[in-house]
Amino acid sequence: MLTSTLCAALSAAGLGIAAMTAYRKRFLAAPRIAAYALLPLGLAMTGIADWISDLVFKPSVWVGFGVLAVSTLLFLLVRTVEQRGEGGTRKERKAAAAAERAALAPQATTPPLGAGRAAERTQPRRKAKGSTGSDEFADIEAILKKHGI
Repeated sequence: MLTSTLCAALSAAGLGIAAMTAYRKRFLAAPRIAAYALLPLGLAMTGIADWISDLVFKPSVWVGFGVLAVSTLLFLLVRTVEQRGEGGTRKERKAAAAAERAALAPQATTPPLGAGRAAERTQPRRKAKGSTGSDEFADIEAILKKHGI
């Protein structure tokens, strides 16, 4: 009964504010305020306001939330312990992780190359006739000068 009275008073105050807003010729804001003002009255008439007040003010409801929290924590605790226990002792988990890293690491040998690259490595590079190392640097210098560097 108290929640219904409180909701009716809130709605009446909100409708009064909406009327003053409409009097000030703010016709778009007034209906929005009226819509918000009618919400508490609608909640009281449907019984949702009583359900919410029972939810908030009953100690047994809060004890129920506490029980749910303890249950959730127990589930999380068991899950954490199961995950830790899968590898056995810490030494066994560390050895398994090292073995996994070794399996994923690239081989210490040279990486396989395509047939074209292998042939290039075996044969020494030949310089074109008449080209010297300074010609290559002259090309680079020309490019740098072109870009203002």
